[in-house]
Amino acid sequence: MPITLLYFIAMTDLSLVQVGSALSLSALLSMPAAFVIGTLVDRFGPRKMMLAGNLVQAAGMIAYLWADSLLAVALWTALLNLGRQSFWGSFGNVVTAISAPGERELWFGFLQAVRNLGFSVGGVLAGVALQIGTDAAYQSVVVVNAVTFVLAFVLLLDVPDHRVAQAHDAPVEGWGVVLRDRAYLRLVVGQFGFVVGMMVLNFALPVYVAETIDLPGWVVGAIFTLNTALVGLGQGLVVRRMTGRVRGRMMALAQLVFAAGYLLFVLAGWLPVWLAVVVMLVGAAVYTGGELVGGPVFSATAAEAAPDHLRGRYLGLFQLSWGIGGAVTPIAFTWLLAHGQSTLWWVLTVVALATAAYLRTLPRVLPAAALRVTQRTEPVPAPE
Repeated sequence: MPITLLYFIAMTDLSLVQVGSALSLSALLSMPAAFVIGTLVDRFGPRKMMLAGNLVQAAGMIAYLWADSLLAVALWTALLNLGRQSFWGSFGNVVTAISAPGERELWFGFLQAVRNLGFSVGGVLAGVALQIGTDAAYQSVVVVNAVTFVLAFVLLLDVPDHRVAQAHDAPVEGWGVVLRDRAYLRLVVGQFGFVVGMMVLNFALPVYVAETIDLPGWVVGAIFTLNTALVGLGQGLVVRRMTGRVRGRMMALAQLVFAAGYLLFVLAGWLPVWLAVVVMLVGAAVYTGGELVGGPVFSATAAEAAPDHLRGRYLGLFQLSWGIGGAVTPIAFTWLLAHGQSTLWWVLTVVALATAAYLRTLPRVLPAAALRVTQRTEPVPAPE
């Protein structure tokens, strides 16, 4: 997302507001695709949709080279969003199929750490291109991104297909079954609270650090680097520390950790610059702890709570929370930042605490949330 913004500002005549509007429009255009993709995953299998997602993303990235208007930016980024939804809407299905029950937090956590390693490598390469600052440098970032999607396509050809066969006399089921599953819908609502917290890193912290409390620009880069390093190096350790803990309670704990990070961000705004930098970095480390705790548990719970033959639709609905969060939070965060130095953080703290209380009740209605992390065990008794 950051390189997309900078690329279109540098390579087109569009203003920052116009580019932002185009990206919001693309998010809205592609959001309904989550329902279609979920159906296609169940019908054709997750492997085919993962492969298609990479090719679509490659095409979307290459199309950036010819984007020169607001409509073109919106359409090509919408195409990229469709590819991304196809990939991530299939990802959880594949991980669930090739991992054993009781090990899925470990695998989702490991893959999240690998993903962050990719972010760090991509960030370094993009930073070099931005430092050069020429049109050719910007275009090289786009071309290299497209090539990596093609490379991912080739690597994924070895992943076996894991389609779930249905009996010929089984009743035809579809989105109606998914949308009537109230327990799963409660998980999706709780996941949206987690997504709101996850969006802080991309859409709130850069503006707060550089504009609201006027810290040195390098602090923004330091926060992203710290986050990437902690996820890459610490995810496995955190999952092991959570072993034996009830999933629903770990989801709630992630929200409490987020809230602690928000309070440190508020504190930084009251301190002299040198001390504010230290507190912001500590707050970023604490905030990242929420990501480390919540990410693998939400992913594993969402995958295991879905029936095999409808997992594509279930996880498509689960992924929709990310699409909604990506469309809503940039506008909400910037509006709150414009209405007071600490307003955003107090609102987010309230949201995190309310979500934590909500998630604590999830094991009562959703058996997968009542299981213990990385252990094959029966659900714990619901609290009275």
